[in-house]
Amino acid sequence: MTVHRVLIGVGSNIEREYHTRQAYQLLNQHFTNVRVSSVYDCPAVGFDGPGFYNWVASVETTLSLLETYHLFKQIEAQFGRKNWHKTPCSRTMDLDLLCFDDQVCNTPVVLPRPEMLERAFVLRPLAELIPGERHPLTGNTYESHWQQFDQASQPIQPIAFEWSSSQA
Repeated sequence: MTVHRVLIGVGSNIEREYHTRQAYQLLNQHFTNVRVSSVYDCPAVGFDGPGFYNWVASVETTLSLLETYHLFKQIEAQFGRKNWHKTPCSRTMDLDLLCFDDQVCNTPVVLPRPEMLERAFVLRPLAELIPGERHPLTGNTYESHWQQFDQASQPIQPIAFEWSSSQA
C-alpha cells in the first residue's frame, strides 16, 4: 500500500480552542506521523467576524486523495459545518487539503491549493513546519515564499497553545 504525505490547513473561529484540540485529536486518530506547526491567532479574512486559530499539519495516510477529501468533509460536517461554498464565513472546523504528495490536479479539489501562497495564516505555518520543502508548482521553498510575502499586509501572531485541555 502506498503511503501518501498530506498537508492540511486547519482553522476555527467558533469555540476555537475546543475545535482546535478536536481537530488535532481527529488527525491523530485517522493519520500517522502527524506533525503540526504552531497555532496562530489570525483576523478573519474576507468577512467581518471573530479571529481564527490557524495551523498546518503534515500527516501520512494510505487513503486515496478522494478518500482523504471525503474524510475531511465528514469531519467538518460532524462538527456542524453545513456550508461548503466559497464565501468566507465563521467555522467551527475548517480542514483544507493543501497538498497530497506533489500531485497537481483540478478534481476533486484543486491541488496544490492556490490560496496557500496568498494567505499568511497558511504560508507562515508551512514555512515554520517544512521550511526547506518545495511548492509543487513554483519549485521554491515555503521559507523563501514566506520571506518574499508582504507580511505586514496580513499580521498574524503565534500563540502558546495547550494541545490537551486541563478541563475534564
